[in-house]
Amino acid sequence: MFRTLFLMLVLLAGLIAGPYLSGKQGYVLIETTSYNIEMSITTLVVFFVLAMAIIYGIEWIVTRFFRLSSDTYGWFSRRKRVKAQKQTLEGLMRMNEGDYSKAEKLIGKNAKHSDEPVLNFIKAAEAAQQRGDEFSANGYLIQATELAGTDNLLVEIARTRILLQQNKLPAARSSIDSLLVMTQRNKEVLKLAVEIYQKSNAFQALANILDQVENAALYTAADFTTLQHQVEDGLMDEKMNEEGVDGLLTWWEAQTRKRRNDLYIKVGLVRRLIDCNDHESAYELAIEAFKKSEAVPALNQELCRQIARLQPTDNSKLLKLVAKRARQANDSQCCCLNRALGYLHVRNGDFANAADAFKKVIACEDHLEPNDITMAAYVFEQHGDAELARKIREDSLKSAMDLKIAPADDNLKTEQKPTALLAQK
Repeated sequence: MFRTLFLMLVLLAGLIAGPYLSGKQGYVLIETTSYNIEMSITTLVVFFVLAMAIIYGIEWIVTRFFRLSSDTYGWFSRRKRVKAQKQTLEGLMRMNEGDYSKAEKLIGKNAKHSDEPVLNFIKAAEAAQQRGDEFSANGYLIQATELAGTDNLLVEIARTRILLQQNKLPAARSSIDSLLVMTQRNKEVLKLAVEIYQKSNAFQALANILDQVENAALYTAADFTTLQHQVEDGLMDEKMNEEGVDGLLTWWEAQTRKRRNDLYIKVGLVRRLIDCNDHESAYELAIEAFKKSEAVPALNQELCRQIARLQPTDNSKLLKLVAKRARQANDSQCCCLNRALGYLHVRNGDFANAADAFKKVIACEDHLEPNDITMAAYVFEQHGDAELARKIREDSLKSAMDLKIAPADDNLKTEQKPTALLAQK
């Protein structure tokens, strides 16, 4: 539009000013080696306008031609992009339906023409892995890496997840270690790290990221406590199995104050020391743990079970603590405390006090354990009360043999029909 207006203005100016200038300023002479061209100023202006018009016309034709090619290319590109988007959506639907073979074809077919080709290749890799085709899954991951680069977090997370699904734990472990160096706050990375470390029994590595897992709020308080206990049990078992009692105690001495004050670890350590036949070390830890276990009923019961297994040289200090708490305990804690107290008295050969403790134990019928009756009968016999020992054995046997048969329901009885066989014939 501007060029056309410019040409019209130049032509109009030439037509108006040409006659005036041609009468006063002579003519225009263009001289070459072979030719001499003479023309008026008006003719020069018209010639100039025509020449500019021809140049502009050629330019417009060339521009139009290339624009037509560009529009054609854009039309095909848009068509491929729309088709890829449609196939991607359909592929995701098929993936949710469990049709991984069809999903892989739809998502990966036109992945390069989609809005996010990297995501398409990742989803195609996941679909291929779900149907067990590791070769295709790795191929899609390679294409995603070529597009996104080697430092792309999304691709590395997908690679690690697929390695875990392929049960390639060493490779998955190496990959998740690299991801944790890249980012320690990404929730998906932390979830993968927990799963991989659990499956590979890498409890020390898992312990190193527990703070990040807790801060990221990946689990409820109960689930995180379960995870923490799993890590602590794994660490203690690892030390006990590899280095024995000395390694376990050395590990315990090297722990932080927070972990050394953890009652769950102390009770677990007592159990493992008893398993390793180190009753003296277990005894010292049991005294420390017992002083703080009253506030945690579940751990108090577990600690009482371990106290019943203890065989130290001198248990007088622990005996006083257990006896004092047993006198003050409520019904829910009374049974386990008296059981522990009875075993401590038995270790000392004091069957009179042991008998008193086990009488209180067998009175708590709802909290009895399998060995309580046997141990109580033994204690009563050693105390000289054979009749009581015989009685509790008989009561236990009667209780075990007392089969309560529910009365038959008349409505469930099959009604006799003498003609039934005839009807079948």
